[in-house]
Amino acid sequence: MPAWEVSAEAIAARLSAVGLTTRVEEHERCTSIEAEVPESLSADSWREVLDAVAEADRFGLLATSLNGRTLWAVVHKAVPAAGDAGGPSHQR
Repeated sequence: MPAWEVSAEAIAARLSAVGLTTRVEEHERCTSIEAEVPESLSADSWREVLDAVAEADRFGLLATSLNGRTLWAVVHKAVPAAGDAGGPSHQR
């Protein structure tokens, strides 16, 4: 099993262990993990959530008044080439 797949599965498992329902999606260059975060999540659970997503290549929290809070994390399938190191907003 590739390292990126092990990492994505481990993040999803840790989020599930805290009680979050995760959605894992495979994309061409990455695997994304998302979970809705309830308002009632305890401080200890937040620490575990942050420790889990810190293992991802990128992560964040989308909070809106309409849809609540969605935690997301991305694990890249391959290390970007030197010319691609600027990320998605980098212009060539």
